[in-house]
Amino acid sequence: MMQILSRTASVLWVIALWVTPAPTSAHPLAPSLLEVRELPSGLVSVLWKTPLLRPRGSAVEPVLPERCRPVSKPYSSRSKVSAVRETVVDCRPQGLVGAVLRVAGLRESRTDVLVRVALREGRIVREILHRERDSLVVPERRTLAEVAASYVRLGLDHIRSGVDHLLFVLALVLLVSGRRMLLLTITAFTLGHSVTLSLAVLGFVRFPTAPIEFAIAFSILWIALELTRSREEVSADRALQPWAMALGFGLLHGFGFAGAMTNAGLPPEDIPLALLSFNVGIELGQILFVGGIIACRQTLRPLRAFLPRWGDQLVAYAIGSLAAFWCLQRAALPF
Repeated sequence: MMQILSRTASVLWVIALWVTPAPTSAHPLAPSLLEVRELPSGLVSVLWKTPLLRPRGSAVEPVLPERCRPVSKPYSSRSKVSAVRETVVDCRPQGLVGAVLRVAGLRESRTDVLVRVALREGRIVREILHRERDSLVVPERRTLAEVAASYVRLGLDHIRSGVDHLLFVLALVLLVSGRRMLLLTITAFTLGHSVTLSLAVLGFVRFPTAPIEFAIAFSILWIALELTRSREEVSADRALQPWAMALGFGLLHGFGFAGAMTNAGLPPEDIPLALLSFNVGIELGQILFVGGIIACRQTLRPLRAFLPRWGDQLVAYAIGSLAAFWCLQRAALPF
């Protein structure tokens, strides 16, 4: 197990490059969905769907072009996970091509908006708006590569802002000895969350959000407790297989990843491309994260001899304390 400075530097690196200012908000990303459809009559149907569970400061609202006049009263509905508002507007004679669709409040928020525009001739325009880009000009044409790139960025943002997922990966790297076992363990975690992410987004399995979030926090607490054990205890416990533990907990974390897409309610025809690209973004972010931790450990390796033995436990207790707080916090949420 690496000594205190190597571990502390890893944590500082996480905080500096990946973690958002509110560490207790483990999932700051809560995307909304704006779906705009041109009807055969020339009118435009607008659907605005926002998750009920979203971070503070995420009061966002779609803004349509001034030429789009409402022709019906908005209809609102609500499910257990989201609020939906639907209306019909008239954007004739220009239509939607060249129109600017904007989301007010997005620059101040920590959320994203998935935009889907269905034009009358059958063409689909997909985009992800965020704080750096809060508007979209409906283009004449858009390539699949551009659409895929936007979902890759969404996956990167999700893993970067998911503090609980990052702490779990950090604990895995600190727990496992040897490059081969580390590779096997990280691969098992990736396989686990990829399976449940796909199953959840495709609609084959569905679990309530609150129990999954509690289970994710508990998985971090569990692995933090493993970090406090001595090498002799770990070696004597043949039942402990890091890759098997990572695979099992990866299945839980996959449901957490899936929340970013399933809560938005993507149309079925959008799911294959979005799922593949989103998963690629998550894996790229995870690879960068693990690579950074390994680089820090290698750089600080010469300082190991000058550090006290009790320092080994500091990072484990820090991770465990935050995980225990999350467990209590999420246990208080209605299941």
